[in-house]
Amino acid sequence: MNNKGTKKTPIERALDSIVRKEAGLTKQAKQYQTAGWRKSLEQKIPPRVYENLKLAFCKAFELIFEKGTVLIEKTYSKNEIELDFQIHDYAVELKGGKKELRQLKTSIDRGNFVNMAVSTAEGIGLGVLGVGLPDIVLFLSVILKGTYETALQYGFSYDTPQEKLFILKLLEASMSKGEQWIACNAEVDGFFVPNAVRTETGLKEQLGRTADAFAADMLLAKFVQGIPVAGILGGISNPVYYRRILSYVQLKYRKRYLMQKEETR
Repeated sequence: MNNKGTKKTPIERALDSIVRKEAGLTKQAKQYQTAGWRKSLEQKIPPRVYENLKLAFCKAFELIFEKGTVLIEKTYSKNEIELDFQIHDYAVELKGGKKELRQLKTSIDRGNFVNMAVSTAEGIGLGVLGVGLPDIVLFLSVILKGTYETALQYGFSYDTPQEKLFILKLLEASMSKGEQWIACNAEVDGFFVPNAVRTETGLKEQLGRTADAFAADMLLAKFVQGIPVAGILGGISNPVYYRRILSYVQLKYRKRYLMQKEETR
């Protein structure tokens, strides 16, 4: 970091911007309270529905991580994304200005519109038919597609056990609220600090935690989505969740990238 009184670099200013956004998210988490109407409706849902939903998310994550990644990779050009990153990263290395950092972020944001459109279409389509649980595999596939693309666009892999663990922690944090969000966010940030002392979570255990966070937050939406025709209301929630999840995922990958650039300067 620069000494006091010297002008901050574009990377330092970009990191400052992220810190301000994170402060806003922390403030929201501390002030969070479940809406009364939502709590009232969720209390009317049978407990077995929540258990089935959590199990469905667990199975969906396991299925995608074990067999689905290859299929997801067929929906985008991994080599092209990696090449684009190398070009943008070289520009950041060469000039290191605000313009180059903005261009990197712009190219990443562009792909989100397509993924959100897909999430909207499958959510509403299956909602009309009253399909709730089967939609979960498709929904998570779109979420992970966006996450994988973001990882590649910032120069990170996503297929090693450590990176899978990081992704699951990202997704858990993005679906958490209140004090739970604060704790999960701290765990995510622990991955950015070299040699940091952190609680090691096994992949299977973390998968369960992430599935639990998704089931708890999406319980009402997926329950409603299981009702024919009226389920369109639940399906509409898919793009809302996609935007919320990927917004957090992209914020953290950008922070990780910028911190890495700062450490190597």
